[in-house]
Amino acid sequence: MLHPIVFDRRLLRARRARAAALGPATFLLDRVAGDIAERLSAVLRTFDIALDLGTPADAVRRAIADRVGTIAAVTADEEALPFRDGSLDLVVSALTLQYVNDLPGTLIQIRRALKPDGLFLAAMIGGDSLAELRAAFAEAEAEVEGGVSPRVAPFADLRDLGALLQRAGFALPVTDVDRVMVRYGSPLALMHDLRRMGAGNVLTERRRTPLRRSTLQRVLEIYSERFADPDGRIRATFEIVWLSGWAPHESQQQPLKPGSARMRLADALRTQEISTGEKAGE
Repeated sequence: MLHPIVFDRRLLRARRARAAALGPATFLLDRVAGDIAERLSAVLRTFDIALDLGTPADAVRRAIADRVGTIAAVTADEEALPFRDGSLDLVVSALTLQYVNDLPGTLIQIRRALKPDGLFLAAMIGGDSLAELRAAFAEAEAEVEGGVSPRVAPFADLRDLGALLQRAGFALPVTDVDRVMVRYGSPLALMHDLRRMGAGNVLTERRRTPLRRSTLQRVLEIYSERFADPDGRIRATFEIVWLSGWAPHESQQQPLKPGSARMRLADALRTQEISTGEKAGE
């Protein structure tokens, strides 16, 4: 089945190359890399062969170097992994899978590339990210141009990602979210940081004409009016969605079959069982 081409991945690579040339803004990536290392520290094992999938630069690889034997990096195409089935002990990824057009297919490839009981751990930009910027752009374009164009990517929802992990065949799938509030001196400072993150608009359906100066000015005004703190600095929300799952293995904890419990719930809770139709105290 063909999947929709939501993101222009050639443009994404160009934007990331430009960000590297400008001097990248890495504060968010550095935070996520540290969090990946912390989450792995709770796993009482090391990983012989690991893959850093798509993460710009080497922040993650440096952060987890003491937990892995050999670590490879793939930055060219997360949608076509060049690894044979059952060849990896660990796959990590930071702030890149939100730009994959066929995320279900990529997750299936990751699960297949993992050895049994291999771990997948990734952080993605979530659906509530840059809500302030999206609101300011939508209101400004509606006022100035009489319509709204897609400018900020439609990031994945937490519940959808959990379902995708299960569909891809991961055991013990877990998703959670971390919200990071960053303050800037102005909306333009935020936009400059996004440029230096390589996080510009790479939607295939993006407007191809330059942003009007009058629209940009109204965006800046709305943002400053609605999302500024008393000291005049503006807020920007980044939502980091975490995904983890294991390639299935017989040693992993399995759910009990229905009717296989050896103790009644009432006994386990040390309380009295009340059958249907009775009332407490009767």
